[in-house]
Amino acid sequence: MQVSTYLKLSVAVALATIVLKTGAWWLTGSVGLLSDALESLVNLAGAMFALLMVTIAAQPADADHPYGHHKAEYFSSGFEGVLIFAAALAIIWAAVQRLLEPQPLQTLGWGLTLSLLATALNGLLAWSMLRKAREVRSIALEGDARHLFTDVWTSVGVVCGLLAVLATGWTWLDPLIAIAVALNILREAASLLRRSADGLMDRALDPDDQARIREVLAQFEHRTIRFDHLVTRRAGQRLFVDLHMHMPAGWTLGRAAALRASVEQALMAAVPGLRASIQLLPADVEAHLDEGRNPL
Repeated sequence: MQVSTYLKLSVAVALATIVLKTGAWWLTGSVGLLSDALESLVNLAGAMFALLMVTIAAQPADADHPYGHHKAEYFSSGFEGVLIFAAALAIIWAAVQRLLEPQPLQTLGWGLTLSLLATALNGLLAWSMLRKAREVRSIALEGDARHLFTDVWTSVGVVCGLLAVLATGWTWLDPLIAIAVALNILREAASLLRRSADGLMDRALDPDDQARIREVLAQFEHRTIRFDHLVTRRAGQRLFVDLHMHMPAGWTLGRAAALRASVEQALMAAVPGLRASIQLLPADVEAHLDEGRNPL
């Protein structure tokens, strides 16, 4: 399935879990289950915004965006992080009110059953989405998947806490569980915001990808051929590498261009989604670059 198909499925599952978790909260009156339902609302909003950003990111380059629209995916993870942060504050507010005025819980059996059903749906979808995200290197899909996994563990924590309430009769455990849930999703929000900011600031490729690039270049290096000033960056699903290739000044342009094409093809074959840009220079010429670029 395509990334957009997974996100459409995420929207559908979010709607289903909202119904199930809201029903669980309505039956029991548990503020812990209310916090779980609020996070599902965030899942819905996040999935819808991610779908919009992935659609924009897939658009081809144009006159106003000559490098494409790939970075649109980072707005998705950032937006979802903000939503999670807002949901966490709402959960804490509701939990504090319930902690000050404890109330008995009702119909816990049915409430827990509905919550577990919603958790199973989220877990299955999150596992499938994360596999696809790693395959196509989509940060929007990965962000949505990781948020769903957070929702799964949140739900498991809520259910375990409510079972403890059922066993002990300590109703004050319910709001404490809700506060713990809120603190956990605050951590997830910070992670998503940090990853979004890294992407917008042209973060370098992962160490494994950089290692593969160096392995390819090593295969072409010769006493008359060398590479330097390698710079990498990531924009959504698209990966970029820029570097200089030095060769004998006496080579014809055709021979130099043919070697460059071979290097570019080898790089793109070694790292899926990579766009390589190689500048040709004579062996005795050094380029003057801005400070901050690290040579190979």
